[in-house]
Amino acid sequence: MVNESSRARRRFLSHCRNLVAGGAIARLGAFSGLSLGASSLLAQDDRFLSKTIPGGEESVPSVGMGTWITFNVGENETLRKARLEVLKTFFELGGQLVDSSPMYGTAEAVMGYFMEQLPEQESSLFSATKVWTRDEGRPQIRDSLDLWGLEAFDLLQVHNLVNWREHLALLRDMKEAGQVRYIGVTTSHGRRHGELEEILKEEPLDFVQLTYNIVDREAEDRLLPLAQDRGVAVIANRPYRQKQLFHRYQSEPLPDWADEVGCTTWADFFLKFIISHPALTCAIPATTQVEHMRENMAAMRGVIPDARQRERMAQYVQSL
Repeated sequence: MVNESSRARRRFLSHCRNLVAGGAIARLGAFSGLSLGASSLLAQDDRFLSKTIPGGEESVPSVGMGTWITFNVGENETLRKARLEVLKTFFELGGQLVDSSPMYGTAEAVMGYFMEQLPEQESSLFSATKVWTRDEGRPQIRDSLDLWGLEAFDLLQVHNLVNWREHLALLRDMKEAGQVRYIGVTTSHGRRHGELEEILKEEPLDFVQLTYNIVDREAEDRLLPLAQDRGVAVIANRPYRQKQLFHRYQSEPLPDWADEVGCTTWADFFLKFIISHPALTCAIPATTQVEHMRENMAAMRGVIPDARQRERMAQYVQSL
């Protein structure tokens, strides 16, 4: 259970952030962010790549964190302790956006417990979750707020387009009332792209979440350009195909020109490809290990590939 005094404090902070976030707020953390286009380079220093959310001045670090499977640990103390170290490392290295869902078992409850343990990180958190029900969504959203211990979420999304018309109408009303800052829809596994395209064309959205990685590139054809044109932020899920990319390629060598794109690990290679796309706002890999989290966060630093380098990266993977 979330401690009541901690819950009240976090709800108060969340409410204050919601009130001042009328379009853009500058987030302060241990590191300085730098917003760049895909053709830009970053020096080898403490700066990291952040992306501006379209329609305002607020930016988020280009690598966030997913909680699917990894945070579904219930009340197992050993697993909670290990995952807490992962989350601490995420924040220490400049992370902000954490994505979850009522579909993810106990992940939201675990996230609320963790934020009780990390009160100093409350102002850094960019909270993103989803509504996932065929019934009216408000009760589920209230449950999620209670589990996270928040007054309001930064981002609420319709999970996998379930009952999306009804839920989007609700989320718009909530945004108008100042009960959520951003709203969006999600798909995964490369599904329902045709329907997602029509929603992007017709509906006013702040965010869209979809599957995009170095081998799943269908979104490049229509969805990513459309999101750019419509001024919609894009979150990339399944950046590693849920470990499949590592299982397939980790025994292969990185190309001898990997240092030209700032890559020393396959995690670097896969994530830099994603976050360097000009339409992408944030990728959300999930992990259970601190060292892997360090690798994920390292992808925001150093050289950011340009369009020519990105294509070379994709061709190399395709050749293996």
